[in-house]
Amino acid sequence: MSEPNENSLPPGARKLLPKEGAHEVTSIVAYLIGVPKRIFENDFEPLELDVFTSLEKNKNARIIRHLCILRTSIERNYKYINQEMKFNYKSLLSLTEYVPYDSINQLSIDGISFIKNTSTEPRHHIIEINRIISDRINNCKDLFPIWLNWQYLRELFVMPNGLTEQGTKIAADTFYSNMSYYPYQMYINWEPRDTGNILYNDMKFVTLLYELHNDYFTDTSKISDAPSYVKSNIYDFIDDSSKLVMVVDCENSDPYKLCAVFKNLSTFYTYKISKIILFDDIHTVSAWRILEQYTQIPIEHITVERVKSSKSLVDIKLTVRACQEHYQNGVDSFIIVSSDSDYWGLISSLPTAHFLVMIEREKCGVDMKEAMLGSGIFYCYIDDFNARGADEIKAAALFRELNHRITQSLNLNMKQLLDSALLATRIEMNKVEYQQFFDRHIKPMDVSIGEDGIVRLELKR
Repeated sequence: MSEPNENSLPPGARKLLPKEGAHEVTSIVAYLIGVPKRIFENDFEPLELDVFTSLEKNKNARIIRHLCILRTSIERNYKYINQEMKFNYKSLLSLTEYVPYDSINQLSIDGISFIKNTSTEPRHHIIEINRIISDRINNCKDLFPIWLNWQYLRELFVMPNGLTEQGTKIAADTFYSNMSYYPYQMYINWEPRDTGNILYNDMKFVTLLYELHNDYFTDTSKISDAPSYVKSNIYDFIDDSSKLVMVVDCENSDPYKLCAVFKNLSTFYTYKISKIILFDDIHTVSAWRILEQYTQIPIEHITVERVKSSKSLVDIKLTVRACQEHYQNGVDSFIIVSSDSDYWGLISSLPTAHFLVMIEREKCGVDMKEAMLGSGIFYCYIDDFNARGADEIKAAALFRELNHRITQSLNLNMKQLLDSALLATRIEMNKVEYQQFFDRHIKPMDVSIGEDGIVRLELKR
């Protein structure tokens, strides 16, 4: 039996979601290269206005954006600008019909000046813009996720041989003759060819970016997102529910993938989930304990003890609690997050309840999927939701665990160490001396980590 697809959905099950896929990386790139704001504001263009709004507050991003806008404007209108500068002795500042004054003004506000009185040709301005971009583009490195190769991204902004007149001429000729192949006709350093809009979504852009460097990006969960019909079905299920509870089998689910689900679903719908109940075995990962920091939905965390070390009771506890919620608390709909086929018993035993099941692609067997399809129960893969939505909780879980381990490993009492050092050296200090020495030399201690990963502590002198 085939898996569900958009064409097999019942009438009314679809919602118009014009922006298919993930668009965070492409929106950042689009902002930096100078794509106009009106493109971000167009609901049918694949760029995120929220990203534009956020980056407008970032000085480093603004500087690169307006330098790129000016570089592209000069390239597009080079012939006319050159004539005005050469024959009418005009400066770039006066040619606002060809070069946007708003960008020049914003750069001035941000402390950047690229116009020199000695510049008598447009290419001199382009060379200076190229120099500033080359010097400053690394300031935008942290805007992008760490899993992307920064050098590949950086090269998009740096014109080849852009500090020479010959380099700027080659780039200008290539750009002008192939302008329709550049994203939104904005200059970037790439090999122009007919590939459609390379900023259509993150999947397309990152794939092309890596191909340009004879490389292949493998972690597609970072650059894809669940299809629109999947989200539409989830929204429809939530809409049709009177009282909805999500129950999570923590043994058979990934906390980071579930976090990605919430990050990529509209809060306009998810607020209707009245409660998330986590059924957590004592041996499951600690990340479940911080999930509540990343959703406004109330969370009840149930830790299930084991009677026998080899047997978990999570599935039994979850089943009993779901029945209790249905019959005693009036819950008519459940979202089950688990890939365990044991829960088919729960689903088949509550014919008056409605179910939506979230599973992991590699963990759920064919029989379970066919049973759900045969009973008209929609299921979806939490693996399909854009994994970048889980980056924040991954970082939080990692920092929490590292801090715990660092505290355990470096459980030093520096006052005890100072006392033993004074005793060994036969040095006496009064209380004032002792406190001043401690404040001046021990509190601001330097911490360094070598290439071998070894932590070294060094006192300030």
